[in-house]
Amino acid sequence: MRTISFCTQKGGSGKSTLASSVAVAAHEAGERVFILDMDPQQSLMKWAKVRKKNDVPVEAVQPGKLASILNQLAKSGVTLCVIDTAGTESAATAAAMKAADLCIIPARPNAFDLWASEITRKALRELRKEYVFLLNQCPPSQQSARIEEGVAALEKMGGLISPLIGARADYQDAARNGCGVTEWSANGDAAIEMRKLWSSIRKRIGPAAKAAPVRKAA
Repeated sequence: MRTISFCTQKGGSGKSTLASSVAVAAHEAGERVFILDMDPQQSLMKWAKVRKKNDVPVEAVQPGKLASILNQLAKSGVTLCVIDTAGTESAATAAAMKAADLCIIPARPNAFDLWASEITRKALRELRKEYVFLLNQCPPSQQSARIEEGVAALEKMGGLISPLIGARADYQDAARNGCGVTEWSANGDAAIEMRKLWSSIRKRIGPAAKAAPVRKAA
């Protein structure tokens, strides 16, 4: 099982929206996905209630139980665990960072998010964890100078995963209706972005391990 965590010490960066849509995109690509909600606001627990189906299960978990739950999920055949965290420094965020194979740091292209991203990056470097930045909620193309500044700042701090995620209504509409954006508008620009993002993440974390063949009794 591979584990990814969306984490940044800044609220409003879109972690929960991204986590839900990435989880659905991965599920559609053949992964057995489980979401762990470590945000006290429990946005993804609410999303799951609206969704009303169990193809991408969501469970709230406390920091002290994270390791045991991850172990149980791996034994049950889950191939991808997606962890959502609060936009603050907390025990839950620290536990998620430590447990993840890849930490994804979303940031909007503004000074406050970029400063907060640097704080998160420093914490991850101290933990010696692999991380990537994700530029989220990017404004329309006519404001490309602002986007270019954000790209330059994040590339200077560390790796930047592609693609850049636009500020599109489909993301909010999908989340509000308990969907991933690839379900909400399968051929829309947001859905295309999300499939590309999952492809980029998969290249970073590698394919799921194949289950060992069942041996027949002699």
